[in-house]
Amino acid sequence: MKPLRALALASLFASAVATAAVLKTDPAKSSVAAVFKQMNVPVEAKFKTFTAAIDYDAARPEAAKASVDIQTASMDLGDAEYNREVAKKEWFNTAQFPKASFVSTSIKPAGAGKLNVAGKLTIKGKTADVAFPLTVKTEAGKQVFEGQLPIKRLAFNIGEGEWKDTSMVADEVVIKFRVTAGN
Repeated sequence: MKPLRALALASLFASAVATAAVLKTDPAKSSVAAVFKQMNVPVEAKFKTFTAAIDYDAARPEAAKASVDIQTASMDLGDAEYNREVAKKEWFNTAQFPKASFVSTSIKPAGAGKLNVAGKLTIKGKTADVAFPLTVKTEAGKQVFEGQLPIKRLAFNIGEGEWKDTSMVADEVVIKFRVTAGN
């Protein structure tokens, strides 16, 4: 009997693991942007290339996991010269640090359609603990995760040398994201 019970438990565990699938991101309906002020004027720069892995079950949100990788060289400020500038060592140093990443450490329910997310954000080789609210809703059969993560750019050495002066480019940056994903 014991071998049968062990086999039954193993089978049950395998089927539970098989149903916990990472949602497939819809890049056409997803976006990541950085919003900051340059000379006190709001600027929004979009990241053209990123990947998100979200393991989410609305019935068990506390078991959710998420990770996002952003290709820093894909930042688009709407001008080729500015795009080349932010790739330089003083800004993102994309040659040495080609990606920024976020990995969740906890996701907790915070009311209907809301989650509190905590995790590790790594930009330009610097890692910091971050936390932010997230909304989740269903649109056209897919899950839509939206949020904003405020950061200080200087904490990640974004804007070194003369660019540390926050009178030109503010220290406050808001990372805005919308990730649409489904099975």
